Amino acid sequence: MNYTFLRKPCCTIESTNLCGLSQHPGSVEQISLRCAEGSLEWLYPNGALRLTLSPRLPSAAVGPVGSGHGSSGHITACVKPAESFLGAQLYLERDGVLELLVGDRPDESRPPRVRCFSTQPGERLALFLQATPHQDISRRIAAFRYELRGDWNARVSLDSDPISSEGACRPCNDTEILMAVCTSDFVVRGNIHSVVDDKDLRASVIKVSATRVYRQKYALFSGGGRLAKWGEIRTLLECGARPGAGSFLFTGRVHFGEAWLGCAPRYKDFLRAYDLAKEARQIPCELASD
Repeated sequence: MNYTFLRKPCCTIESTNLCGLSQHPGSVEQISLRCAEGSLEWLYPNGALRLTLSPRLPSAAVGPVGSGHGSSGHITACVKPAESFLGAQLYLERDGVLELLVGDRPDESRPPRVRCFSTQPGERLALFLQATPHQDISRRIAAFRYELRGDWNARVSLDSDPISSEGACRPCNDTEILMAVCTSDFVVRGNIHSVVDDKDLRASVIKVSATRVYRQKYALFSGGGRLAKWGEIRTLLECGARPGAGSFLFTGRVHFGEAWLGCAPRYKDFLRAYDLAKEARQIPCELASD
């Protein structure tokens, strides 16, 4: 195959738009994905694209030193195909071996399936987007969103292959709770209004009435009255989330614009762990308490 090189985008959130009409059949164009999240849209797919993963992750996304995540070179990546994904197949290339992630025509009767995978230090990974031959010239668009993080672990690895959900439903210990307050995309105090199981999404959707929003990435919790804001948090279906009385401190990650649960202790249990750590001068960061 012939290889041609494209300009390497570099930004906080990158959006790459390509047209296969100018690409020679059988050629492979090389693109380097250097941002932690973004999207790619390939109009009239032709030939193939090889997408190397070389993100410049912000310090907050690589985990604390000694956490075993970003400090060790461990990266988790997830891709979410568009509902109208058509005209190509998306593969994971791991040390020269291809693994199919997204077929040419995903099942339109179900929501697009998110696929996640992890890299180890020194491992060579890339995404390979191969156009599917067609006789007609009808409009086709192969589009997907992606996210790359250095601080994800089993708790927020919501998909299946090849990431294990083992331990995702285990309650957090005090150390994990305090670290989650420092590193999560959202930290919210609130009450559980209801829990709805969505088998198509393979997730439970927790409706939360937030009485205080300490931090949030994007407007996850908004609206409501003067004293409360509303939002939704997802967790794995197998965790069996159920409504519970009392106030909780919800923490977690934003995944493709949706909030996914990390640690969620009762607020009184968080305060106990927080006060003990503060007294021992071992608190990783401060959070304004009521």
